[in-house]
Amino acid sequence: MEKLKFKDLNISPEIQKAVADMGFEEASPIQSLAIPQILAHKDVTGQAQTGTGKTAAFGIPLLENIDSEDNNLQAIILCPTRELAIQVAEELRKLSVYLPKIDVLPVYGGQPIDRQIKALQKGVQIIIGTPGRVMDHIDRGTLSLNNIKTVILDEADEMLDMGFREDIEYILEDIPYERQFLLFSATLPQEILQLAQRYQTNPEIVKVTKHELTTPDVEQKYFEVKEDMKLELLSRLLDLHDFDLSLVFCNTKRKVDKLVSHLQIRGYLADGLHGDLTQNQRDRVMSKFKKGNIEILVATDVAARGIDVGGVEAVFNFDIPNDNEYYVHRIGRTGRAGKTGKAYSFVSGREIYQLRDIQRYAKTKIEQAPIPALSDVEEVKKDNFIEELKEKINTEDISKETYIIEKLVEEDYNSIDIAATLLKGVIDDKRYKEEEFGDTEAHEGFVRFFMSVGRKQNITISVILNSIYEKTGLTGHQIGNIDIFDNFSFVEIPKANASDFYRFMGDTYIENKRAHIEPARPRDKSKKNNTRNNNRNFNKKRGRKSKKFNPHRNDYHQKDSYRKDTYRKESKFRKDNYGNESY
Repeated sequence: MEKLKFKDLNISPEIQKAVADMGFEEASPIQSLAIPQILAHKDVTGQAQTGTGKTAAFGIPLLENIDSEDNNLQAIILCPTRELAIQVAEELRKLSVYLPKIDVLPVYGGQPIDRQIKALQKGVQIIIGTPGRVMDHIDRGTLSLNNIKTVILDEADEMLDMGFREDIEYILEDIPYERQFLLFSATLPQEILQLAQRYQTNPEIVKVTKHELTTPDVEQKYFEVKEDMKLELLSRLLDLHDFDLSLVFCNTKRKVDKLVSHLQIRGYLADGLHGDLTQNQRDRVMSKFKKGNIEILVATDVAARGIDVGGVEAVFNFDIPNDNEYYVHRIGRTGRAGKTGKAYSFVSGREIYQLRDIQRYAKTKIEQAPIPALSDVEEVKKDNFIEELKEKINTEDISKETYIIEKLVEEDYNSIDIAATLLKGVIDDKRYKEEEFGDTEAHEGFVRFFMSVGRKQNITISVILNSIYEKTGLTGHQIGNIDIFDNFSFVEIPKANASDFYRFMGDTYIENKRAHIEPARPRDKSKKNNTRNNNRNFNKKRGRKSKKFNPHRNDYHQKDSYRKDTYRKESKFRKDNYGNESY
């Protein structure tokens, strides 16, 4: 069926704005079918899988119908599990963020009931609960259903499978007969239909048939990665595989523009496609993509509809789609014409639950993959360079160059030494050469870097090690000394990895704190001597014995007992447990 824009569904500007913030551009099939019927105050039986947007399908019209000035309980949503109750409550809060205050309360077992009772006494308009805990409140007299206007059963088939039918009927006995009854279920077995017949009045039945994955030639993998590391991961995968054409999907227009800008700055041939572009602009972008003038097209789901370009080698889900059906549509754009495509999904935080829903919905297996290390990318670049070199040897006229080599060989220069020297020059030109950092006062074989975060920002050695591993693949055993002070820190990185470390971590986030990183500067020895002499003179005047200068300490007038103790403890943690704990 044709999907509708939210502006076509007769919903308030406040909810439309909240929906846009959540990244939705248009209603899913179940939303398009159910919202108009629920807004018309009809009873509805909806058949839809988890992850098809059914929470918003009943949540949007429910919020539209709630009287925010009435503090009485007006709606009850029953869910089979506390996880689903929490999820529904969170989505309703997001949808109602711009509405006059509407209080939503999840009630479920495992949470102190006293806390729930206090919240109920203050007054809430909507509760989302599991049958057992709702019954408990009814029996205690802490929950009155006398003013209920809407009842919703979410995942009704699962509640019946779990043996909640009697509990549901017990709860429904206390609800007024004049109310709207909404029932959503993945399947509609006879028992569900009997329940609907008993409690609903002339219900509208809306169904969204399940789509199965129809692209078996797509290799599907996912990476667990922090949000601020997604760009780096995308860059590594693009460099590793060197795709001719690839599609990257984001959930919002703002994300598309931001990602395109970052990719272009990094030197990739990328452009974006979303709903804010005019038709002429969209045609121009698509024309460039089809001709190969751009290699990476970043798009939202709606803007990408109708894209039919052969030769797309990979699809990246930079954001996990809000609608499971979108996942099927996205990865279906690769692996065509008998070729094998690749689909990579970037999963951050709670998005892992969305990915599990997608796997159940599409009946497919998506395997987790390790984040490629920078050394893997560099190795591939070198291999590609060698292949280019072989190609030139086999196809190009190198007679003049051969004459020069022969002359050098006649002068008793070894041909291998000549080739190695020339190759070194070419590799240096291609920026495979290590960056020169000068004297950073690091131990032999390391480069020392300054970080603009320290103890006062709750930075510890394990936090630094974790951050470096996530962004560069360097393990704790590869990294040298780490010194942490109040407002800054120092870390030693192997020389072979220093250039890549600086390139990818020059400005980053560590523990959600912005950190500027740069090569450490050598200390000003004259300034140190003056400082030491001044301190000695000051101490003499005070009658105190001056401390002997320790050349291994950083002369930043910091007490380093905390640093040494912390480093001893955390170094032991790093050597004994870091590998098992973190990766």
